[in-house]
Amino acid sequence: MTLHAAGRVSAELAPSSNGKSDVYVALCPELDIASQGTTIEEATANLREAVALFLETAETREITQRLRAGVFVTTFDVVDG
Repeated sequence: MTLHAAGRVSAELAPSSNGKSDVYVALCPELDIASQGTTIEEATANLREAVALFLETAETREITQRLRAGVFVTTFDVVDG
């Protein structure tokens, strides 16, 4: 089923290391979809593509189940030990 709708979702980007190279992880918390890239721009473009592909191919029921409106994202420090 194809969903023909326009809307705004957020993207959270964070640097990460996979042991071989640094990458940026991009997350769309409203739909719980993630992607990554070697630059912020690439991670954002990959996330945009992942969200678009999901919306093009997912059943309306799945979109409704996953969609979370009003997501609040925060950061905090964790002390090891």
